[in-house]
Amino acid sequence: MTSRSASLPVVLREATAADAELLARLLRESFEEYRGRLEPPSSAHGKTAEAVARELRDGGAFVAEAGDGPVGCVFFHVRDDHVYLDRLSVLPAFRGRGAARALIHAVEARALREGRSRVRLSVRLALKDHHDLYARLGYFFVTWGTHEGFASPTFLVLEKGL
Repeated sequence: MTSRSASLPVVLREATAADAELLARLLRESFEEYRGRLEPPSSAHGKTAEAVARELRDGGAFVAEAGDGPVGCVFFHVRDDHVYLDRLSVLPAFRGRGAARALIHAVEARALREGRSRVRLSVRLALKDHHDLYARLGYFFVTWGTHEGFASPTFLVLEKGL
């Protein structure tokens, strides 16, 4: 999440089942730079429209559009006591210009509409710039998480009270 020059005028919309292929493409393209940097590798690299359709049925997603097309997306899942923010993805050429922040705020607003006062997310230990972004937006450390098959933590769980 590098810094770019000017902020980007972003329009958000809620994704529909018809967006499954678009969302899968956004995930794959946004996570491509992390190929070989994350252990275990991100499942986003092989994300299919079918897998995205299943995720949409378990929650929902927002799409960020700017200029002539989509520049990012984020998934969310409503749980008993929080909303889980999942797979924040912004195309590399559009990072650092406000799209991620707008997508995060959309999930926070959805949490409030759903009567939830907290948003949780997981972020890989290796992605320090992501930790910094979430900290700037008010997210704090809750616990460590470990992917299946690993002996030590591979991600952080962060939370924000709304």
